[in-house]
Amino acid sequence: MVPAALNHMTVARMSYAELVLTAATLGCIGIEVRNDLPQPLFDGMAPEAAGERARAAGLRILALAEVKRFNDWSADKAAEARALMRIAVASGAEAVSLIPRNDNQGMGNGERQAKLRIALRELKPMLEDHGLVGLVEPLGFASCALRFKSEAVEAIEALDATGRFRLVHDTFHHHLAGGGPLFAAHTGIIHVSGVTEPSISTAEMTDAHRMLVDGADRLGNVAQVRALIDAGYAGPVSFEAFSPEVHSLSDPATAIAGSLAFIRDQVARAAA
Repeated sequence: MVPAALNHMTVARMSYAELVLTAATLGCIGIEVRNDLPQPLFDGMAPEAAGERARAAGLRILALAEVKRFNDWSADKAAEARALMRIAVASGAEAVSLIPRNDNQGMGNGERQAKLRIALRELKPMLEDHGLVGLVEPLGFASCALRFKSEAVEAIEALDATGRFRLVHDTFHHHLAGGGPLFAAHTGIIHVSGVTEPSISTAEMTDAHRMLVDGADRLGNVAQVRALIDAGYAGPVSFEAFSPEVHSLSDPATAIAGSLAFIRDQVARAAA
């Protein structure tokens, strides 16, 4: 069975307590909590108490998101990363999410790889000191300075940091980046969302198009998840839908349960 997780973005209008309750109701193994929603991280709850609430519900805090523009390294970025890591340790979170710059800057061949390596080199001892994993998420947008997982893996391996850094395989961003190698052994979590709008091209897809996965999905979520499992991935599949339509659902738990059942059924069928 595909182990499920719930990213707070999918239920962005829920409080932290509601996120925990919903994830537990869905039978998830864990949650991802975010600092880019209108409400404060954990709704202002002390991280120690937030962690206890999750564990009492049988959930792991898989990651705290996010350190933005991590590959635009500076003293301020180091302070930002260290502060999030301290909160992660206090809450019992297992990882922090590292999101690359997405402003069409630092894009030059050679430049982007060098800046990525600098950031990972500086982050590695910080993560080691805090006992955390850094989840690196390439974004498939053409404006992103880290589109391709191959560049992330190359930098991670060059720094002898395999395991300290893991990849986020986001099905949306993998599709936008044109596919490519999966790197299952480097993958720490899968993010799933589906695009069903038939009239837009891949280049026109944005976060606002990211729905729950169903039979109209254009991203090949089932094929991506199945391929990663076949390559040895056994970790969580986390729902990360950005669409306002999903956020406004009156009964998101039922809708997510239906999407999870669809994914599990189709992944099992693909293995038959």
